[in-house]
Amino acid sequence: MRNGKWGWARRITLISAITLGWAWQASAGAADEIARLAGLMDWKAGAIVADIGAGDGRYSFAAAAKVGPSGRVYATEIDEKKLDELRAEVKRRNLSNVVVVTSSADDTGLSAGCCDAIFLRRVYHHLTNPAEFDMKVAASLKSGGRLAIIDFAPRAGLDPVEGIPSNRGGHGIPEKIVIEELTAAGLQLEREVKDWPDDSYCVVFVKK
Repeated sequence: MRNGKWGWARRITLISAITLGWAWQASAGAADEIARLAGLMDWKAGAIVADIGAGDGRYSFAAAAKVGPSGRVYATEIDEKKLDELRAEVKRRNLSNVVVVTSSADDTGLSAGCCDAIFLRRVYHHLTNPAEFDMKVAASLKSGGRLAIIDFAPRAGLDPVEGIPSNRGGHGIPEKIVIEELTAAGLQLEREVKDWPDDSYCVVFVKK
């Protein structure tokens, strides 16, 4: 019996260690991506940044560390459960520079001219009404502000996304279409990065 108990204890300890290792790797990966993104977008200390489609918040929290206590990060989400979890995590971490924002499929939930920088990480290909959403994103940027889209080309083997425009070509979105749509919203292409982690690309736009 003792051996059985100790066997389970060792298994639980091992599972906990693996889980903590994965969490640490995810946080480290997010910090690395945000550091690179901050350089590309020229974030200053005290910058106001929005993470649209923040999910579990790991990129929002990494961004908050980057902009510092004098900056601000808006973490937007449309899912009520994720919003509750984000608010709880912000409270747990005592982050005074992160604001959780309720958004919708057609609206960022951000006020006009509020942001120095906005990024969407693997979110853009889920937009069902990109033309309207893009106009709202552009309106939320200050003059000279930057928008970064991190996404991936359509891939086989992934479930289709319901309600998206037919020109996506599957789950994902061609970089060319991202550029066309956001240019139509009045933003100017600034740079393209082809070697983003996880076989993704990053496209940066500026509001003139």
